[in-house]
Amino acid sequence: MDLDFRAIGQRIKIARIKKRLTQDTLSELVNITPQHMSNIERGGSSVSLPTLISIANILHVSIDELLCDVVLDSKVIFEKELSDILKDCNEYEIRVLVDILKASKDSIRSVKMFQSNINNRY
Repeated sequence: MDLDFRAIGQRIKIARIKKRLTQDTLSELVNITPQHMSNIERGGSSVSLPTLISIANILHVSIDELLCDVVLDSKVIFEKELSDILKDCNEYEIRVLVDILKASKDSIRSVKMFQSNINNRY
C-alpha cells in the first residue's frame, strides 16, 4: 500500500492552522527546516515516523487523525470530522447538508450495486 503523503500533509496543515501556528513555528518546534515542513504539507516529500509523531504531539492530534485517509479502519475519525463540520451550522445549513448526504449515500450505494452486478456477469 502506498501512503498518500499529499493527504497526510493536508491534514497536518489543517491541524497546524487550527492551532494558529505558522509553518516556521511548527518546523522550529519539530526541529526540521521550514522548507521540509512546507514539502511535507504539500506532499512533496515523505515524513519519517519520528517526525510525524513529533508533529502529532505538538499539534495535539492523534496519528490516526493524520493517517485516516490511508488507514482502512478510520470511521471514528471521519465521524468526529463530520461532527466538527456540523458544530457551527445553523438549522437550515444542517438540513441542507443532511439532504446532500442522504442523496450522496443513495448514489454511492446504487453505483456500488451496479458495479457489483457488472462484475458478477464477467
